[in-house]
Amino acid sequence: REKRPKMVNTHWGGVVEDNGFGTHEFLDLCGQLETEPYICGNVGSGSVEEMSKWVEYITFDGESPMANLRKQNGREKPWKVKYWGVGNENWGCGGNMTAEFYADQYRRYATYCRDYGSNRLFRIAGGPSSGDLNWMETLMKNVPGRMMAGVSLHHYTVPRNWSDKGSATQFDEGEYFVTLEKALRMNDLIKQHTSIMDRYDPANKIGLMVDEWGNWYNVEPGTNPGFLFQQNTLRDAITAALNLNIFNNSCNRVKMANIAQMINVLQAMILTDGPRLALTPTYLVYELYTVHHDAVQIPVSINSESYEFNGRAVPAISASASKDASGHINLTLVNVDPHTERVVACDIRGASATTATGKIVTAQDLSSHNSVESPNNVVTKKFEGQSIRNNVLTVRLPAKSVAAIELR
Repeated sequence: REKRPKMVNTHWGGVVEDNGFGTHEFLDLCGQLETEPYICGNVGSGSVEEMSKWVEYITFDGESPMANLRKQNGREKPWKVKYWGVGNENWGCGGNMTAEFYADQYRRYATYCRDYGSNRLFRIAGGPSSGDLNWMETLMKNVPGRMMAGVSLHHYTVPRNWSDKGSATQFDEGEYFVTLEKALRMNDLIKQHTSIMDRYDPANKIGLMVDEWGNWYNVEPGTNPGFLFQQNTLRDAITAALNLNIFNNSCNRVKMANIAQMINVLQAMILTDGPRLALTPTYLVYELYTVHHDAVQIPVSINSESYEFNGRAVPAISASASKDASGHINLTLVNVDPHTERVVACDIRGASATTATGKIVTAQDLSSHNSVESPNNVVTKKFEGQSIRNNVLTVRLPAKSVAAIELR
């Protein structure tokens, strides 16, 4: 490890990166956590040869220069790596390329990202930023479907503007409302990009990978601006749940949805200070939504009242549902209204249920948050605001809350 070259992180913070956490450490951590690694190769300033050798180093089981180097570095057997990004944000920080130029580059780089042995790469093209429909159109038109299994989409929610994004913890109802409006734009973006993908890929073989999303605020005062450290409040829990419901309801095309980032950066799930950590409200929502893992999506039709502010309106209620392997139905609900309880009536069709149990995430204020000094200001609690009769579920959903309900 001490032989690894140091480099300056010119994009984020201008600090020296010693590469102490590299390929081996990352993949070993993924193994310990029993999670699927997703590696992104460098198209902006790296070479085709570099990316090809990296794939070989990680996944080739046999005698070759890169496989032998991996063994010398302490790893005899190759790793299984499925998800491989071929470039990142090449419309911006990844090279400021045109869509046409990147499509050509993608074909070159992807050609040499080979499948070795039983490892099969799920190659992901660097897709558009938010509403750049031309980028998506160009990729889908110019890259053969056999060469890419997915196209990424990045969309961040910035309450104000890029030069002054707004505070993570100090905001009024107007800024909360704008945050909701911008978060809900994800639904329109997915529909717009999906409509393009449907024309070129009617068999739905290419996934839309929303691999960067979340709320982006000003950094916490006194921290390095390049480290993007921000607090995380009940507002973030609500927008996380809105996005997760959108992804669940769009799962026919959306095959991946990774919040950015997990720890100490942007809309994080965990904040740390030395050996101490705090679970954020966003973490609690993710924990609620694990009920949808490996389940089958159930379509949800919503006729929602509006939450209105200064003459503008958004739907007060968001929902998604699934059926797990045991046949239980799980429903996740959000009430974005910060003032008013909403009563939700759900007519269950095609299944029967007699009992309903629930959990809820809410807090006294939209700005309520956890810290290492005070880690339990926002917690998950048992929810008893639901009842079921004659196959109709009635939920009294408190203001500014996220709930998960299991039906049996």
